[in-house]
Amino acid sequence: MAQGTGSINSDYKDWEWSADAGERARLLQSPSVETVPKSGESQGNGLGATSALGAVFIVVNAALGAGLLNFPAAFSMAGGVAAGIALQMCMLIFIIGGLVILAYCSQASNERTYQEVVWAVCGKVPGVLCEVAIAVYTFGTCIAFLIIIGDQEDKIIAALVTEPEEAASSHWYTDRKFTISITAFLLILPLSIPKEIGFQKYASSLSVIGTWYVTAVIIIKYIWPDKELVPVEIPTSPSTWTAVFNAVPTICFGFQCHVSSVPVFNSMKQPEVKTWGAVVTAAMVIALFVYTGTGVCGFLTFGAGVEQDVLLSYPSNDIPVALARAFIILCVLTSYPILHFCGRAVLEGLWLRYTGVTVEEDVVRERRRRLLQTISWFLLTLLLALFIPDIGKVISVIGGLAACFIFVFPGLCLIQAKLSEIQETRAISWWAQVSYGVFMVTLGAFIFGQTTANAIFVDLTA
Repeated sequence: MAQGTGSINSDYKDWEWSADAGERARLLQSPSVETVPKSGESQGNGLGATSALGAVFIVVNAALGAGLLNFPAAFSMAGGVAAGIALQMCMLIFIIGGLVILAYCSQASNERTYQEVVWAVCGKVPGVLCEVAIAVYTFGTCIAFLIIIGDQEDKIIAALVTEPEEAASSHWYTDRKFTISITAFLLILPLSIPKEIGFQKYASSLSVIGTWYVTAVIIIKYIWPDKELVPVEIPTSPSTWTAVFNAVPTICFGFQCHVSSVPVFNSMKQPEVKTWGAVVTAAMVIALFVYTGTGVCGFLTFGAGVEQDVLLSYPSNDIPVALARAFIILCVLTSYPILHFCGRAVLEGLWLRYTGVTVEEDVVRERRRRLLQTISWFLLTLLLALFIPDIGKVISVIGGLAACFIFVFPGLCLIQAKLSEIQETRAISWWAQVSYGVFMVTLGAFIFGQTTANAIFVDLTA
């Protein structure tokens, strides 16, 4: 791809842009990545610290998470194993393409985070929409994480108490609302208040191991099922052709690592688009095996009756599954502050642009504002999580936004980057890339519209 950067930053200076405001979001975008300072001398000269192999595992780290719990239900909604795998394979082409496009546009614009690339390449309006989408997406994901905590704690408590599950649930100290609240106040809120979250990268590595363990347990439980398991109906085709699209939000939510990908690309020793293409292809194939293993084995174990959170389908007294629940809780406890930091950084960047105040001039007010933002964010997500007990309802909403990060914004960036090139004649490859960008935007807009409408008119009104 030709670089063609002549006019790519033409309106990026609107809103009194401060480089410091953008830098604040970088740690959040990929907390385990050590990047070099942004400057004209260091950019693109191979001064990053991450090898290609290291970048593969960082991208896998960013993609894998608690979203895998919903994949068996997604296979059920899609209409079976064949439909679910086919849908994943088709979407994987565009998921990898979007990651490559973001790397190309990062080089062309000389920017180092997702929202900075969109601002630089596409302009003010798409940039603001991107940042608002990131804030809403991270907010919704934090709600989903709290719901997951409640789901897993319900089962763990049921396994620990000696009374029947119905009787145990009548005690105030085993009530779902109490257990979620006490866990959130004691563990999540203190981790969310600090200005920086670099210490979280060590706990995040442990949580990734936990997701692999969860997948292994689900596969093993399918190969050697419990004797008490009753044979279930296994759908082999979708009920309607539109039912396949109900699985799309889960796939988008699971594979969405695009917001974190730009800092990872720029942290590489050799940040080249061709190398990056191999990196993200390997990473997405690894994630595909994990999600497919979880989705197929969980679906074939429980069939059409699988819960939205697959671990809820297993009995409470199953020891290996109980350990998997503990790992998922750990994963969520370390992921919530990271996602909150991302949303808070985006809101802070928007505030600094509106006011035109630099970070240095706003130190005292920043501390007070950060505390207010954190407490407000925390209380709102907690309140919504207490009254939305089904993780599937949340994923159906934020999965549409994930489609925007995977399809819409990378497609817009590719179109604008190619239009910014100064060429006397347009080659066939130029037209092909522009057409691909248009198709990505159209597909992403359709997925976002369809999943959002379905969430509003079907899930949320049910």
